[in-house]
Amino acid sequence: MHSANHWGGSLEIANNGDSTAEEYDRSRNLDWDKASINHQQQQQYNNYDQYSHRHNLDETQQSWLLGPPEKKKKKHVDLGCIVCSRKAFKYTIYGIIIAFLVIALPTIIAKTLPKHKTRPSPPDNYTIALHKALLFFNAQKSGKLPKSNGIPWRGDSGLKDGSKLTDVKGGLIGGYYDAGDNTKFHFPMSFAMTMLSWSVIEYEHKYRAIGEYDHVTDLIKWGTDYLLRTFNSTATKIDKIYSQVGGSLNNSRTPDDHYCWQRPEDMTYERPVQTANSGPDLAGEMAAALAAASIVFRDNTQYSRKLVKGAETLFAFARDFGKRTSYCRGNPYIEPFYNSTNYFDEFMWGSAWLYYATGNKTYISLATNPGLSKNSKAFFMIPDLSVLSWDNKLPAAMLLLTRMRIFLNPGYPYEEMLSSYHNVTSLTMCSYLQRYQVFNFTKGGLIQLNHGRGQSLQYVANAAFLASLFVDYMNATGVPGWNCGPTYISLDVLRRFATSQMNYILGDNPLKMSYVVGYGNKFPRHVHHRGASIPSGKTKYSCTGGWKWRDTSNPNPHNITGAMVGGPDKFDRFKDARKNFSYTEPTLAGNAGLVAALVSLTSSGGYGVDKNTIFSAVPPLYPMSPPPPPPWKP
Repeated sequence: MHSANHWGGSLEIANNGDSTAEEYDRSRNLDWDKASINHQQQQQYNNYDQYSHRHNLDETQQSWLLGPPEKKKKKHVDLGCIVCSRKAFKYTIYGIIIAFLVIALPTIIAKTLPKHKTRPSPPDNYTIALHKALLFFNAQKSGKLPKSNGIPWRGDSGLKDGSKLTDVKGGLIGGYYDAGDNTKFHFPMSFAMTMLSWSVIEYEHKYRAIGEYDHVTDLIKWGTDYLLRTFNSTATKIDKIYSQVGGSLNNSRTPDDHYCWQRPEDMTYERPVQTANSGPDLAGEMAAALAAASIVFRDNTQYSRKLVKGAETLFAFARDFGKRTSYCRGNPYIEPFYNSTNYFDEFMWGSAWLYYATGNKTYISLATNPGLSKNSKAFFMIPDLSVLSWDNKLPAAMLLLTRMRIFLNPGYPYEEMLSSYHNVTSLTMCSYLQRYQVFNFTKGGLIQLNHGRGQSLQYVANAAFLASLFVDYMNATGVPGWNCGPTYISLDVLRRFATSQMNYILGDNPLKMSYVVGYGNKFPRHVHHRGASIPSGKTKYSCTGGWKWRDTSNPNPHNITGAMVGGPDKFDRFKDARKNFSYTEPTLAGNAGLVAALVSLTSSGGYGVDKNTIFSAVPPLYPMSPPPPPPWKP
């Protein structure tokens, strides 16, 4: 019989109906283990060897009939060093695949897609104004300007200043012009540098956050480099300070900084140098400026030491009992413009900064000396003495010393005076609040710290800075308010005062006028400023030839960006007229206060002050035990 072969060809099987065939069929029905079928079949075929030539099947044929042996499923998987169940292995593989799809795949896709940087939050108004306010100092620079100065209508000027001095190598080149004229007044210039340095020490993190740290420190160094030239900064004892370059005499018709209306680049008239052979006020302020700057430049060890040495030399000159006449006394080039009314406030101010710069206890002992507070009238509670200005450093000095009490708590022997300074500082903050009626306010909300006289905004900016700084000091110690008499005042109230005054300056006023040039859409266009009011170019105008630019009703050809002008009157009125300097003239000292207030209020870079940097040179303070009481006598 032929049977079909599924693998090709035919398969022949003999079937003669004999017992052998039956035996074979019966063997097919036995329930044998197929794994031993080869062995058993071989036995059968051996018993019937007479038919072996017909019935012995080779292995290939057996496989055709019986099929492949059935493999038994393994329940475990051998991974070499680990044996696990097949089910667990299967779930593990599935888990890896799912994890890849859920976690790895989205990550890979995200990394391959084009990246879009998240936009930082837009700067607040104070930051925008601060960028501009700092540029004013670039516009006021005297000397050979760096290419990076950034004011295209300004150039090198004053390159012959002090050239006739025999004891100053290179003359008195550099520094800053004070205002809309071309005079370099060293007293307010020093105050401006102290204020800028103070703001950097307290708010370095904010300056860095808005990209202005290098700029502001360059501005400070431009000023301190110049101040170091105005006296013998390599000596330990000096007998004079050069106190001013340029200037004018009232009602003079001689070509000078007031009679002439010329760009600084075009000056040809004589610029006399004023010398102070005594000057506790000037020397005290200059010492404060250099000491504060030495903390700013603490990482530049060589320069910082140079500043400290100069500050100590200046302060020794200031404290010389035989040189206690004001630097401006009887000098017609200075007294009508920057007359100093006291010098004990500079003693307190300068000694406080020198203590922070050096850690020398001699300076803190002087700053907390009862005689100093008495002579400076620190505790007399005179409203005008709570107003910070280039002439009166008293409220700033007391706040600076209050800082020491708040953060260091030095105890005896300083606690009594520091506590008194703290109390007066608290009352100064109370005086700024309208509810106490210490100062008048305009209907538009501007505090009148100088009794309605001109150039009001510089005092307002300074007060806003002190108030904001006081709030930050208190917040840093977790104190939510302070007392004005029996009334507890929340710090939020004082912060609102500071912001309201700055907002007024920036345009939140009845005229909707920004008093910072270049900020907002409406700002003064006829600023009292020689350099900004005269077109730059090849044409040089003579002393009186520039008058036509002074007198024209046309706007200035250059905006002096960032300049805070004098400001409105006590009725919120403002006259944008070049000749009306009380309204439209900016000043170096005024803009320094503006910068300090703006950086204290901006939210860029976070809130709060740098508590510790100012104390870097101060040694650990361990309160001394007070002296024992005198022995009891019956």
